[in-house]
Amino acid sequence: MFKYVLSLSMAAWPACALALSPVPEPTGPLTLETALALAAGANADLSAARHELLAVDGAVRQVGLLPNPSLSVERVDTRRDTRETTFLLSQPLELGGKRQARVQAALRERDSASAQLGARQADIRADVIDGWFAVLAAQEQLRLAQEASELARRAAAATGRRVVAGKVSPVEETRAKVAASTVQLDLLRARGTLAVARKRLAAMWGNPAPRFEKADGELDALPSLPDQALLHHRLARAPAMALARSELGKREALAKVELTRRVPDVTFNVGSKRSEELGRSQAVFGISVPLPLFDRNQGNVLETARRVDKARDELASTALRLDAELAQAREEFDVAREQALALRGEILPGAQSAYEAASTGFEYGKFGFLDVLDAQRTLLEAKSQYLNALAAAHRASSAIVRILGEDQ
Repeated sequence: MFKYVLSLSMAAWPACALALSPVPEPTGPLTLETALALAAGANADLSAARHELLAVDGAVRQVGLLPNPSLSVERVDTRRDTRETTFLLSQPLELGGKRQARVQAALRERDSASAQLGARQADIRADVIDGWFAVLAAQEQLRLAQEASELARRAAAATGRRVVAGKVSPVEETRAKVAASTVQLDLLRARGTLAVARKRLAAMWGNPAPRFEKADGELDALPSLPDQALLHHRLARAPAMALARSELGKREALAKVELTRRVPDVTFNVGSKRSEELGRSQAVFGISVPLPLFDRNQGNVLETARRVDKARDELASTALRLDAELAQAREEFDVAREQALALRGEILPGAQSAYEAASTGFEYGKFGFLDVLDAQRTLLEAKSQYLNALAAAHRASSAIVRILGEDQ
């Protein structure tokens, strides 16, 4: 069930990520697919990343334009009979492939912005999945606390009846009331945890006051993952790897831009010179070329070359880091999954049976209240451990989604 829901949600994410208007938050149950759609349409970080990508499109357009010509007017002498007026039109001519290099650098910048958007989408997607399952776990924890409160109330009532009947000491009733009070504190903490989890999830789509009633899903449905070799193979398409590769491509393109700037540009001048004294106009032609005697852009060339080396090292470092993070997340998932299966298959049924036997025996006077408390504590701890193991498995699964940026 989990795998089907997550697969459907991941397939819908790219389309949702381009939504122009946010999906309305439901007032009833909230599914994982709806939560992902809400975040895709209204998350501020995703919106900022999309605007950055659109801004880079403007930069790509700008760098492809030719430099503007300039018009100058020069007048010699203020006397009308002897003055000379020169009109000159100057057009810079870029040499050395500067314009093409700038365009390629801007395109690599756009690739980098697109990769940043993809990485941010993967982060938000993983955060939503993690937050949604956190709400599910908090709901189950609250249900467990309510169940424990009911058990403590029944135990206290049974103890009170036995005290009235003179079968146990009033001290037993005091212990039962203390145990019930302790459970009430756990119930308050569980409600607070659920409220925080709901707010944190709703904040993913910019809503400070959650409207949804509850997270609709099955926490018991443990996700399944492919083997380690297949996960490792998918690392090449990870958003962080795409971002590191795009950064290397951008740095290489910027290095080429600085290399082309070592070639001086030529400015072509054409115009007309009017001499009032001679009574005629003359055509003026000229070319100006800067002489690269001192500044040959050598500092910028060196800087960009070293930044290419840096980006190449960061790409290798990212590959190693992601490999280690993926292995750790997979190990944590396997451990949590095995713990959850062991608790669900063996420990929980045994703890439940022991508690029921102790409660029945206490009703008939065969066990003391301390035996009931001990059995109840064991059962509640086992259920709490089971919930923690389930939550840990889902957190590890969402961490893998964050790393790989795709449905597993």
